[in-house]
Amino acid sequence: MNPSPIAVFDSGLGGLTVLRALRERLPHEDFFYFADTRFLPYGDKPEVFLKERGVLIAEALARRGAKALVVACNTATAAAAEAIRAATALPIVALEPGVKPAASMTRCGVVGVLATTRTLQSERFRRLVGNHAAGVEVIARACPGLADAIETDGPESPAVAALLDAYVAPLAAAGADVVVLGCTHYPWVAEGIARRMPAGTQLLDTGEAVARQLERLLLADGRIGGGTGRLTLATSGAPQAVTVTVDRLFGHKMQVEHWEP
Repeated sequence: MNPSPIAVFDSGLGGLTVLRALRERLPHEDFFYFADTRFLPYGDKPEVFLKERGVLIAEALARRGAKALVVACNTATAAAAEAIRAATALPIVALEPGVKPAASMTRCGVVGVLATTRTLQSERFRRLVGNHAAGVEVIARACPGLADAIETDGPESPAVAALLDAYVAPLAAAGADVVVLGCTHYPWVAEGIARRMPAGTQLLDTGEAVARQLERLLLADGRIGGGTGRLTLATSGAPQAVTVTVDRLFGHKMQVEHWEP
C-alpha cells in the first residue's frame, strides 16, 4: 500500500469525467486533480508547446509526491505522451480516442470520432486508425471551440447546442452507429450528441477503461491503496472561476487551490 496521491491532469475540467470513473473504481485512493486552465484550450496549441508543457507538469507532479499519473486529456496524450513517459518513472495512463473498441462494436462499418483539431492531426491518431480500424470507415470530426464552450457557457447552453448541431450532423449523415467521444469534455454533452444521432447509436467514452488500466498498473507495482478517498483540486488559472465551473458541472462547490508547475 502507498498512501501517496494519484495525479490527474487535463487542460481544463473535462478530465473530471475520467476522475469520476477513477474514484468509483478506486475509492480508497487519494487524488490530486490539476486543471491547466491558464492555457485552455489545448486543442489549438502547437504540438511543441503541448509536449514541453506536458513534461513540465509531469515532472512537477512527480516532485509533489504523486505515485501515478493519469493524462486525462486526449490532446495532451496525442502530442506529449511519449515525451512524458520518457521524462518520469511514474506509472502513467494516457488517454486516446477509443477507435479500437469502436471498430469492434460497429455493425454497419462506419465509426464517428469527435475530437480536437490537434488530436486528429496527430501522428498518434493516424497510427491508431491504421492499426485498429482496417475495413472500417472512420469519420473524424474536429470540434474547435466545443471544449471551451462547455466550460465557459455550460453543457446546456445555446453556444454548445449550435456547435453540436454543426459537428454531429456529418456523423449522422454518414450513418455512423458508434461515436467515439475523443475529448474528456464531451461526456458532459453526451445526451446532446445522442439526440442528434439516430436511435441506437452507441457513444464510447474511455473513462472506465482508463480506471481499469490504472488499477492494473498500481497492483503490478504494489502501489495500490493506502489513501482515504481525499480529493484535491488545483488550477494554473483563477481558482474562483474554476470553482464556478466545477459547481456547474458537478452540482456542488468544491475548494480549488492555485498551483503552478
